[in-house]
Formats: sequence, structure tokens, C-alpha cells
Amino acid sequence: MAAVIAGRRTKWAVLALWVILLVALGPLAGKLGDVEKNDAASWLPGGAESTQVVELEKQFRKDETMVAVVVYERSGGITPQDRAKATSDVATFEKLPGAQKAQGPFPSKDGKALQTLVPLTDDDPIKAVEDAREHAKRGPPGLTTHVTGPGGMAADQFKVFETIDGFLLMAAGSVVIVLLLLIYRSPVLWIVPVLSALFALGLAQSLVYLLAKYGDLTVNGQSAGILTVLVFGVATDYALLLVARYREELHRHEDRHEAMAFALHRAAPALIASAATVAIGLLCLMLAELNSTAGMGPVAAAGIVTALAAMTTLLPALLVIFGRWLFWPLIPRYDAKYLEPEAYEAEHGVWSRIAGLVGRRPRMLWAVTMLGLIVLTFGLGSLKADVLSDSGQFTGRPDSIKGSEVVSRHFAAGSGAPAVVIGQASASGQIAEAVRGTPGVAEVGPPATANGLVKYEAVLKSSADSEAARTTIDALRGNVHKVPSADAKVGGMTATALDIKRAATRDNKVIIPIVLGVVFLILIALLRAVVAPLLMMGTVVLSFLASLGACALIFDYGFGFEGTDSGFPLLAFIFLVALGVDYNIFLMHRVREESQTLGTRRGIQRGLTVTGGVITSAGLVLAATFASMVTLPLVFMVEMGFAVAFGVLLDTFIVRSLLLPALSYDIGRRIWAPGRLAKEEPSADQSKVLDPVG
Repeated sequence: MAAVIAGRRTKWAVLALWVILLVALGPLAGKLGDVEKNDAASWLPGGAESTQVVELEKQFRKDETMVAVVVYERSGGITPQDRAKATSDVATFEKLPGAQKAQGPFPSKDGKALQTLVPLTDDDPIKAVEDAREHAKRGPPGLTTHVTGPGGMAADQFKVFETIDGFLLMAAGSVVIVLLLLIYRSPVLWIVPVLSALFALGLAQSLVYLLAKYGDLTVNGQSAGILTVLVFGVATDYALLLVARYREELHRHEDRHEAMAFALHRAAPALIASAATVAIGLLCLMLAELNSTAGMGPVAAAGIVTALAAMTTLLPALLVIFGRWLFWPLIPRYDAKYLEPEAYEAEHGVWSRIAGLVGRRPRMLWAVTMLGLIVLTFGLGSLKADVLSDSGQFTGRPDSIKGSEVVSRHFAAGSGAPAVVIGQASASGQIAEAVRGTPGVAEVGPPATANGLVKYEAVLKSSADSEAARTTIDALRGNVHKVPSADAKVGGMTATALDIKRAATRDNKVIIPIVLGVVFLILIALLRAVVAPLLMMGTVVLSFLASLGACALIFDYGFGFEGTDSGFPLLAFIFLVALGVDYNIFLMHRVREESQTLGTRRGIQRGLTVTGGVITSAGLVLAATFASMVTLPLVFMVEMGFAVAFGVLLDTFIVRSLLLPALSYDIGRRIWAPGRLAKEEPSADQSKVLDPVG
């Protein structure tokens, strides 16, 4: 297969196939935003009580709605002119795109604020909210206005998600180009990996669009943004590994087609094993209760698969099409002396010295690095993985957050996002009594009936995004569930957040052990050993815990964030463990290859020597692409980008470079137990012969 991809004629067929795919599927990539679902309710499984309420509400109105709260404030007290302004605005708000009959304006008890409730369909609230903000601010001097509530919050979030793909593509692409220029020291070579990565991203986005459109896959702005970063980072990693191996083979072969065939044949098993490990680990997310988390699995896995496909077919074809001159000015020439060990290792001087240190002081190295990682895990005590408040979801203070602060100062804190109670109309009175009797409920609206059902909206005393409000929801559910024959259910913004938190907690407990087991089995199959996979998994899990501990401290004391989203630990685990094992696979696959000729300890040193530079470069690229997410205004994206970047660097420079090689060297050939390599070392004659393809 490698010879076909790099063949003199067949390389053109490979290129033609990718061009056909891009022409046929490329237009679908631009439609990915059309199938995104960014409302909180769509993230939950159908069995969640808040999701059932969303479905029941359709009995009361044709379209799903969210309430935008327009709030007016004057510190010296609302004037008659202010009240007239707010009253006249109502007619304008009802003409906004997707708007329904508005309610208000309602004055606050202290006389310093007014609020108007404007129900909006949730198809696209951005224009309606922006128009409302533009119109509302044209008031008497000294009157401040904001648009908040679920509608205002959704509009501010959707606005970020609308631009996130293009921004991340530009940011990740720029980072990759700069790093490739520094790594390759060639003004042209970087173009081929970046072009291949763009082809992979286009194919991945097209596949995800088809899955979302016809396969009921939940895609949101977060998963679409992570897809962009993941494809660019992983595709560039695979490109670095293949190009490095191709450069080696160009020294050994006069014909570039033959050199690529050898390079691809040697590199492909590690690349395929790496991609399979990451993709299968990501697909385990499909077992999650949260639709958003379950959807992340296929989205990210599609990115991994397309990155692998592009970098093992399109990239090799393009490299041999353009020839050796791509490496200019450092063009690799055929040199028979390169087959000699001394010349071969001369190109890896720094990593040869690190490998020598591993051989001289293995126990000291693994003890010190392991101790350092354990110390970092102490930061886990500062990790606050919970439902983020509204203000805690943004790195700045958009208009909806400023508005929610005004509402909290002058009205019942939960007035913009009431709890929704729906039950059988025959038990209407009893349901109302149960709702009113619940501590934490400020007021109950009039009943609405439809198709034998009754609906009440209950305003909570506490802010809808607070822990006190979630406690009230639990009490409210307990009370209405006790009403005989009512079949009452409680939903709304606070109930949705509570159900998301509980589903995330369940997902953490179920999915993390499954991922560990699946990845461990893949490693056993790849290395045909048990001890080495145990070492790889153990060091990566320790690295993950250390990264999470360090990030918890940095988020708290460095960035000043209130905590992390409840789903953050699971997604951080998936990416860090999968990508951490990724680099360990690249190292240990090469170590196993070298050990068959040189013996285990010499094979560890040789494997570390020849892969050190390229894997470190790959780690820097992947960390930098994820770090581009730190520039986004959403706390979840900042935290995920920082955590993955930090963890990848920790894996690259500590775990893969020092801890794992030192542990493996100290244990020796027993790392291959119970396989053949654990029982016998190569003969002295064998160990003097360098494998001609490295």
C-alpha cells in the first residue's frame, strides 16, 4: 500500500481522489454552523426531567421560546419620561424577528428600575437581541438599559459561536505556520502539511455536518471549535513524524519514491495505532448521558480519522510530487555513510545526550520526575467542577451579564428565568399549592392550560444560576411529585443546569474507567506486552492528575475564574490521556522496533534519540494550537485550551522524555513481559547490526 501511495503514477491518482472529495463534499463544510445546537436543553438526554418539560411546553405554544429581559435603571429613581420610554418600546420589541407578545414594563419595588419580558423563538435570537439593545438605549439621558435573561445570554453565547470557527482556524493556522517555519527552517516545506491539514479539516467538517443533519448527532459551538484545533494540531503532528522519517530515508535512498515507500511503511503502524487509540477513546464519549458530551466523541473522532487519512495518503503523494527541493535550503542528499551508527546519531546530538543520561541515572530521573508530578496533584483540592454561574461563563462582562446584575439589585433574582411546572390540569389547584408552599419560591404566575395539561411559572427568590436556586428546584420537584395523579414535572433554566450537572457527574464515573480499559487493551495489542502498557497508562494518568491539579490552581489564583464547568474534568481526561498515550505510542513503538535488534536498554536509548526531536516538535505544535483557544471570551474554551496545552507540554517534556524512558530502562527487558522480547535479548552479533531502515 505504501508503494502505491508513493508510486510514480499512482501518486497523481491519490491527489486526484482528494481533489474530487474536496469538490464533492467541501461545500458541506460551510454549512456546519447551520446544524449546531447551542441551547442548554438540547445537550440533555430525552429522559432528563427538564428536557421532558421542554417537550411538554410545545403543547402550550407552537415554537420553543426563550425570554429576553429588557431592564431599565436610573440610580436616582425612574422618571415619568423613563416609564413612557419603556412603555413605547413594547410595541417595537413585539416587531423584532421571532418576538411574541411582550409583558411589562414592570417597576421594581425600590422605584429605580423597570423590566419588560420579551419571548423570542430560539432559532436565531442574535438579531432580535441586538436590535432590542440598539433601540432601548435611545432613551432619556441618565437611563441605562440592558438586555439579559435567557434570551440575552443565549444571544451573547451564539454570537461567540458564530465567529469561533473562522477565528480558531486563523489562529491555529497562524501558529502552525510559524512553528513549522522554525522547525523545518524551510520557506516552502510548511505549505504541504498545512494544505493537507486544510483538506482534512474540510472533509471532517463535511462528515460532521452529514452526521448532524441525518444521523441525529448533537453538534454545538464548543465541539465545532475543538474540531478545528484538534484537526490542525493532530494532522501537523502526524506530518512531523512522517516527514522526519522521510528525511531519514532520503539519506538512504537515491529515489524519492522508494524513500517515501520505506518511510510510510515504517511510520504508518505507529500513526494508525495512535489514531485508533485516540479515536476509540473519543468514541467512548458516546456512552455519556449528556448529548453535548456524547456528540463530542464522533465529532472529534471524525477529525482524528480524516487527519490520519490525509497525512498517510495526500501528504506522501504531495511530498514525492514536489521532490527533494521542498526541503531547501537543507535538502537531504543520499549518503551511504548515513547507514553507520555514528553518522546516524550525529543529527540527534541533544537527544543522544539525554538518552545517555537516562542510561546513566535512570532511577534518579524517574524518582525525581514522579515526585514532581505527585506534588502537582495536590492542586486537585482547589478544583471546583460545578455549574458555572452566568457571569462565570464569560471572561469579560457582556451586556447580558451587566443586565442580570441590575435585575438582581432591583427585582426577585430569578424573575428573568422562572421555573416551569407542568402537570395534569385535573390537579391544577394541588400543584399550585405545592409550588407556593416550597421554600425559595417568590411568586407563582397564573395557570395556563392546553390539552389537559396545566403550566405554572414560579419565580425563585435566588438568582437562577445559583446553588440556592438549584436547591429550590430539588425541593420544588419533591413537592410536586407528591401530588397524587398530577404527574408534575419541573423544568426551566435552573432545572436544566441541575440536570446537566448530575448527568456530567454520572458520565465521569462511568466513562473514565471504560476509556482506561479500552486504551490499555489497544496498547497490549500494539506492543504485544502487558508491563509496557501498564507503565504507559500509569505515567499518562499521573500526568493528567498533575496537569489538572496545576490548572486548578492557575484557574483560581492566576485567571481568577470561579471554577470549571461540570463536564470539564471528563473532556480534559479524554484529550489529555488520549493525546498523552499518543506520544508514548510514538516512542515505545520505535523502542520496540529497535529492541528487536539492539536489545531493550540500547533500544530505549536509540528510540529516545531518534524520536526525541520530532515528538517534542509535535508536542509544541499541538500545545500551541490548543493554546489559541485561550484568546476566546468563553471560560470553558479558555480552560480547555489551557489545560490541554499544559498537559501536552508536561507529557512531551517530562513523561515521554524522562519518566517513561527512565522507568523502562530501569526495569529492562521485563517491560515486554509476557512477550518473547522479555525472555531473550538479541545475540551479540545481531546487536552489532544496525537495522538498515533505522
